Amino acid sequence: MRQEILRKQFDAERSLYHLQNADIIDCVFAGPADGESVLKEARDIRLENCSFSLRYPLWHVALFRLHDSKMDELSRAPIWYARDGVITDSDIRSIKALRECRNIQLSNCTIDSEEFGWKSQGIQVADSALNAQYLFLDSRDVTLDRVKMSGKYSFQYMENLTIRDSCLDTKDAFWHSKNVTVYDSVVKGEYLGWFSEGLTLVNCKIIGTQPLCYCKDLRLVNCTMEGTDLAFEYSDVEATILGHVDSIKNPRSGEILVDSVGEVVLGDTVMECTGKVTLR
Repeated sequence: MRQEILRKQFDAERSLYHLQNADIIDCVFAGPADGESVLKEARDIRLENCSFSLRYPLWHVALFRLHDSKMDELSRAPIWYARDGVITDSDIRSIKALRECRNIQLSNCTIDSEEFGWKSQGIQVADSALNAQYLFLDSRDVTLDRVKMSGKYSFQYMENLTIRDSCLDTKDAFWHSKNVTVYDSVVKGEYLGWFSEGLTLVNCKIIGTQPLCYCKDLRLVNCTMEGTDLAFEYSDVEATILGHVDSIKNPRSGEILVDSVGEVVLGDTVMECTGKVTLR
């Protein structure tokens, strides 16, 4: 039989350790005892309209639901080593909020969390706002749909990332990433995508200096570029660009089709460069 916990306050360490088959509603996790790991190793739990101000509350949990809840700055590193969870309509303000997790879905959330989503797999984020430094570092199999993202150094060392209908205001995004596809999005950032492998941008607006250098298997399909100087240096690229590009420098291989370009810089290379720039 399923347990129901209503309108309670918990602040002791491991106060609900290994809780199973329970609904936790209108509860507060805060208080003078300042205990850690209040719900560690919980299984099949549902949390609704709860607030968290304690460290490490949801470590090693499985089959959890978190709805209409808040995690403030005091709930440091709140969700680690968790699996098979759904987080909806929640406000997460905790540093290192999600790490080494598997199969977590987030929707309609506001997230302000440095180092969010590290070393995780199977994460889905939809209809959310997300502010983070080093977002999703070294993670796998991630999807973002209709996400407004801000921060720096995003999506580094990632594999199998798909982004749709989103706005990314970032810096150094996608460095050393593999198999990333971005559809119908705005991507703003300096030095975008360096050292990436298998990066594809479709119907995207790309903004910022010196993008897409040292890339392997780079594809752009019907993209626009704004303030993008010295683009594509030493990249293997096939691109169709609508409108104007400020400057293109020494593409390693492939062809870049563009309506207009301010300057094509060729020569003084450290490797053989055979890439072509063709005006459409």
